[in-house]
This record gives sequence, C-alpha cells and structure tokens, in this order.
Amino acid sequence: MGLIEVKNIRLYAYHGCLDEEGKIGSEYRVDLAVRADLSKSAKSDRLSDTVDYVHLNKIVKEEMAIRTKLLETVADKILDRILKEIPLVKKVIVKVSKLNPPIGGNVAMVTIEMSKKR
Repeated sequence: MGLIEVKNIRLYAYHGCLDEEGKIGSEYRVDLAVRADLSKSAKSDRLSDTVDYVHLNKIVKEEMAIRTKLLETVADKILDRILKEIPLVKKVIVKVSKLNPPIGGNVAMVTIEMSKKR
C-alpha cells in the first residue's frame, strides 16, 4: 500500500452560510491524501497504473467551484468523486480550509477533515 498526497491546493471559491460569502468569496486551501496499491506502477513506470494527481487536482477544482454552505458538504463531494472515478484508491482523506474566515476574530484558517474508504 502506498500514499499519495496533494498538499496546499489554493483556490478562490464562494462557500459559506452568509450571503456576502456567496458574493465576494474567499481563499481556500485543500489537502488530499489517498491510499492505493502503488506496487504495480512502481514496477511498470506507467501513469495508467497509478493514481494521477492531475486527476485529483481536477476533481478538487471542479467541486470547489460549486457553491455550498458548509465545508463538510464540499469535502464529502470531493471524497465521493475520487472513490467513484479512481478505482485504485482504497482510502481518501481531505482537508478543506477557509483562510481568514469571517468569524469576528484574527483567525488564520478554519479546517475540516473527512475521510472515506472502500
């Protein structure tokens, strides 16, 4: 079993419960970790035998572009798509962070973490 991580995917999106969050948006950070059997790709040296992190990044960008009220909702959609579209993945962990959240204080980020496995 192996681990592939894609860290610090930076995006601008429009998630949040407040109306102004849907209008002005804010910066987000997404971190992914996927567990998969990488032994075949280690021997074959073929992209088709591994988890393509370009595909992972594409899923994150597409799902983050769809407005949700909660970070949990967008994280769940990312998890579901990765498991649906990439059969080699056995487990995925996603962290979604809202940078400088509008919560009335000096807070660098708020992060939720969720995971799913086959």
